[in-house]
Amino acid sequence: MAAIIEIKDLTKYYGRRKAVDFLNFTVQEGDIFGFVGPNGAGKTSTIRIMATLLRATRGDILVGGHSVRKSPRAVRRVIGYMPDFFGVYNDLLVWEYLDFFAACYEIPSANRPALIGDLLELVDLTHRRNDSVEHLSRGMKQRLSLARTLIHDPQVLVLDEPASGLDPRARVEIRELLVELSRMGKTIFFSTHILADVQEICTQVGIIEAGKLVAAGALEELQQHILPHRQIRLAVLGKAEETQAILQAAPGVKAMKTLPSNGDGGRFRMELEFIGDDTALGNILASLVNAQIPVIHFSEESGDLEEVFMRATKGLVT
Repeated sequence: MAAIIEIKDLTKYYGRRKAVDFLNFTVQEGDIFGFVGPNGAGKTSTIRIMATLLRATRGDILVGGHSVRKSPRAVRRVIGYMPDFFGVYNDLLVWEYLDFFAACYEIPSANRPALIGDLLELVDLTHRRNDSVEHLSRGMKQRLSLARTLIHDPQVLVLDEPASGLDPRARVEIRELLVELSRMGKTIFFSTHILADVQEICTQVGIIEAGKLVAAGALEELQQHILPHRQIRLAVLGKAEETQAILQAAPGVKAMKTLPSNGDGGRFRMELEFIGDDTALGNILASLVNAQIPVIHFSEESGDLEEVFMRATKGLVT
């Protein structure tokens, strides 16, 4: 697939402070791209530049081939931007809120009722269409704000902390909605502090710290690069010395650690640091079975995004 977002040498200063430091990466069409980093890392500055609300000090962002520097109006037609706060529209009804923005995008008045109805159905707010925006919960306001970003049918959704401040149920609802929008062909670029949401739905991840991109790619690729040692756990019944001898001789085993048995009936439990491929891992299990060692547990502990994030933002990428 082609790149729909291209960030090129992006740099942003606030006075002497460099908030964004020479960012370069791309987002492919159809991706759900999670942009994560500590507070003050440069996420919101990058998103506001992408949304044409802030001007870069140097560099550029192309969205759908349009430059935010040279063609901001063209970029605005391509993107739907959702900020991290709702805004001040409490005196409007839900349908009036969407009608107002439809008018801003010069959608003919005859077309608006059907469009508003479809969007409210998509975000599951049809039953609240005649309620005041003021009386919506935080989660409902976020869903309404997301409907507003879709009013002109943009190719790209740019969302700044869409799940911020939501309760667990509302977070799940927003997450499911983003997946549904991706199935409809939208490219989604969103920043967040909630790593579990990124791990659950994102096809690509970018990690930023102090304005610099420290890692980017599919989660599996980041795990392989940042966490090169695979963690293997196994348990056998008895035969501890034979098990250790086989593991010590096995290619790819870099370290072994005996785990507490907790008095669980003669079980011998171990954790391995392993750098081989799946074939080599299978050979270890086969060697244990061929030696008639009763293996009762053999599994890989995959490093999650939290571990990847912590290592990447502590400068441990090699």
